[in-house]
Amino acid sequence: MTGYLTTHVLDTARGCPAQGLEITLFRIDGDTRTHLKSLVTNEDGRTDEQILPADQFETGVYELVFHAGAYLDSIGTPDESPRFLDVIPLRFGMSEASHYHVPLLLSPFGYSTYRGS
Repeated sequence: MTGYLTTHVLDTARGCPAQGLEITLFRIDGDTRTHLKSLVTNEDGRTDEQILPADQFETGVYELVFHAGAYLDSIGTPDESPRFLDVIPLRFGMSEASHYHVPLLLSPFGYSTYRGS
């Protein structure tokens, strides 16, 4: 089996997928944080391609950065300065070659994540 990484962002305050949310992927090696890719979610709250496809997959520590503040601004969420949630970093490990699905459930004042399928 070959590994790969996907995500899905749901706007739990509005009850719909979070379309147009920027996501950045980094690989973490000790103190080194290497940018691998930036993508934007589609109308289903997913990216049009795997965040980390099988041909680039390596076990290790990664960080997904969800640019929630810009998304919340774009959908007309009432402004606050500073915004309670702006940039959400999720650091996680991938220890085996399998499908890692790391979704984000988002509202203006909270979020949760889990390893999905």
